[in-house]
Amino acid sequence: MDRTAYALVATDLDGTLLRGDDTVSDRSLAALARAARAGARHLVVTGRPAPRVRSLLDGLGCTGLAVCGQGAQVYDAGAHRMLWSVTLDRELAETALGKIEAEVGEVYAAVDQDGVDGLTLIEPGYLMPHPTLPAVRVERRDELWSAPISKVLLRHPDLSDDELAATARAVVGSLATVTMSGPGTVELQPCGVTKATGLALAAEHLGLSRRRTIAFGDMPNDIPMFHWAARGVAMAGAHPELKAVADEVTTTNEDDGVAVVLERIFGAS
Repeated sequence: MDRTAYALVATDLDGTLLRGDDTVSDRSLAALARAARAGARHLVVTGRPAPRVRSLLDGLGCTGLAVCGQGAQVYDAGAHRMLWSVTLDRELAETALGKIEAEVGEVYAAVDQDGVDGLTLIEPGYLMPHPTLPAVRVERRDELWSAPISKVLLRHPDLSDDELAATARAVVGSLATVTMSGPGTVELQPCGVTKATGLALAAEHLGLSRRRTIAFGDMPNDIPMFHWAARGVAMAGAHPELKAVADEVTTTNEDDGVAVVLERIFGAS
């Protein structure tokens, strides 16, 4: 494959570039470094909000832009500031939650607050899908709306993620965009906001084209990004919905699936 074909490498984090212990392998780091030497930019495109990804960006040596919060935030890691962000209207979020609970019964909710220092707040009953990520527990749901938010995270005691996401999409309508970004992670974000919209903004800022972008992911929230990019690569353990639209399926994140493809494009050591 022509190493000049791609000038932008967009990678999801959880289940894609990151291993299960939240680390990036030496092989993946080396492959990203070779891509950089060939002139390609690396953009992290993640569902995690900027405050929950800062240390990972530091570990990757990222001092440029990152797309966070499912596309709701374009974060400048070097300057520690938001280049762009959009919030989810809190009244609309409450209305959407009410519609969902009218269909499926009680759900447990959490929110990611907006901003470079925003907190993750969780109500009673909500279990964080990533126990290592910091969160602040509140006593009542109305405390979730104490400050502007970028998204709402939902869990149901009985329904699967697929079932909860399907029901949420059916009843929420234009109140919010519904995504599923990982096990136990069904989310509501501002209507029309996806990883693709955030990636497009970041790419435009960098003067890069979708025609020279390769994207890596593992969950349905990566589908818009795959549609936007010239090539979409799903991990071996990816959700079937993402595999169905991928141009290629690589190995798992534990087996350095991102590096496997980048080595083929940019060469191996």
